[in-house]
Order: sequence, then C-alpha cells, then structure tokens
Amino acid sequence: MTLKGLRHYLNTRGGWFFFLSSRGLLRWMDDERYIRRVYRYVLGKELNLENPRTFNEKIQWLKLYARDPGCTRLVDKYAVRDYVAERLGEGWCVPLVGGPWEHFDEIDFDALPEQFVLKCTHDSGGLVICRDKQRLDREAAKKKLERCLKRNYYWANREWPYKNVPPRILAEQYLQDGDNPNLNVYKILNFDGVPTIIQTIQNDKTSEESIDYFDVEWKLLPMKQNFPNSAHPLPRPQTLPQMLEAAEKLSAGFPLLRTDFYECNGRPWFSEITLYSDTGLGVFEPEDWDARLGELIPLPKEKKKP
Repeated sequence: MTLKGLRHYLNTRGGWFFFLSSRGLLRWMDDERYIRRVYRYVLGKELNLENPRTFNEKIQWLKLYARDPGCTRLVDKYAVRDYVAERLGEGWCVPLVGGPWEHFDEIDFDALPEQFVLKCTHDSGGLVICRDKQRLDREAAKKKLERCLKRNYYWANREWPYKNVPPRILAEQYLQDGDNPNLNVYKILNFDGVPTIIQTIQNDKTSEESIDYFDVEWKLLPMKQNFPNSAHPLPRPQTLPQMLEAAEKLSAGFPLLRTDFYECNGRPWFSEITLYSDTGLGVFEPEDWDARLGELIPLPKEKKKP
C-alpha cells in the first residue's frame, strides 16, 4: 500500500479497523461484533439488532439471522443463471461466450468474439469490459481478475452467502444500446416479493455515475443515497412492465431482494441479484428514507443460522 493509501485509511473514522480488515487481520472477530463496528464507523451510530427499524438496521439483521444456505447460488453469477431460468424461463440472462474458468490463463482468447465482458462469479467489482480484443491489455486484465479470484468477498462486510461461492471467471456477450457505451441499470427493490422502488443508474462504475429513484409508476422520488442524482433522469423504460413482472417472480419468498436489469435495444436483460442492497451501509438523503423503507421489510419471526 502507498503512503497516500495508508493516510486515507487513517484519516477516516475507524481507519485502523478498516486497514486491518483489508489485510485480513480481523477474521478472528465474530460476525455480529464485526458488523456492529463497521456500522458504527460508517454511519456514525450504534446498530440496534434487538429492535431494528430502519432499512440499514434490518439488512444487518438479515445478514446475521436469516441464513438460508440456498441463498449462496443467488449471489453466484454462474449458478444464479439456473435460478433465473427456473423462475422466468430461458432468454433472460446475457448469453455466455466462454467459461467458467478457475484461472485467467485457462481463457482461450482466440475462441472469444471481438467484444465480450469478463466477470468473476463470486464478488463485486471483478469485471473487465473488452470492446476491442486486439487492444485489450491482457496483463492488466489478468492482474485484476487473479487478484479478485484470491479474494473472499464475505470477509469485507460479512455477507455470508458469498463465503462458499467458488471463484471463477465467466465471459458474457458484450451488450451496447445504441451509441451509449455504458448500459443504464435498473435496480428494483422488492419488499416481501413486491417491486416497490427502482434505482436507475447512469454511467455505472464511472466517475460520472448518478442514481435516481422512482416508484413503480415512474414517479421521481426526492431521495439520494451515496451518489448524486442525475441532471437528466431517465425516461420510463419501454420494458418496465416485463422487468417488474420478472422482479416479482425472482423475489417471491424473500423479505428483501434487489433484482437488477438492463434494457438494451428494446429488450430486458437480467443482471444480478443482491440480498443486501449497498450492504446496509448507504447514507440516505433525506435521512427519513432509511426508516420509511425499513417499515417495508418484514423480518422473520425466528432467527435462522446454517
């Protein structure tokens, strides 16, 4: 780590804690204690697990006490394809063009098309977008993905379903909607199987990323979380009815489930499922949205650990 990176850790609340955690030196700490510490350092308040009321508090409760081993396949970007096919039928997942592979060096680039997307199955952020195979920096791609393959995403925020996902690499078809190099993302928050809030993301994973929030009637909501609102909110997507129907089917039986989609060239595509939106550490503006959304999450009556 550079001196600048170390200073960044030490100048933030709980800096030493996050520095040690990033080095894997806090794995001895049990999940509840760890989650309480992270919650306090990130949000500046104590976590109420005895009587959780807010969106963020209830997500921490679900991490700890609603542990169904079957959820592991929902966060596995390879295994979830079968789950989607079971609930929605074929044709929703972006087509595979290669993989899965356990190591970068197993990839046969000659067999891949000129454009594709490499992604890790077990984490968030293990992504390489190739728009021109001849110009792809394979060494940089290898360095990034091999580093991700060594990481167990569970340890960062104790999102337990990730703990036993086998680390692999997939190659998916590259999607582009017109002239837009970055697909817009539609993330639907489903409460007790009911699609309710839609996050729309423009310029995803870039320095220009913005997020707006709509209800299912496409009314813009006065809400912000982690990222700025956009200067120009997206119009209602043509395939919104299909996305909402798919979200309801995928989220049935879960107190909270986020289902993410793309719309590309007039058709919807499934992106991924998230059990703990923003890992329950998102800063809401205005703050009362944390409580308002928390009221929509029905927690199970009994705690469940595997």
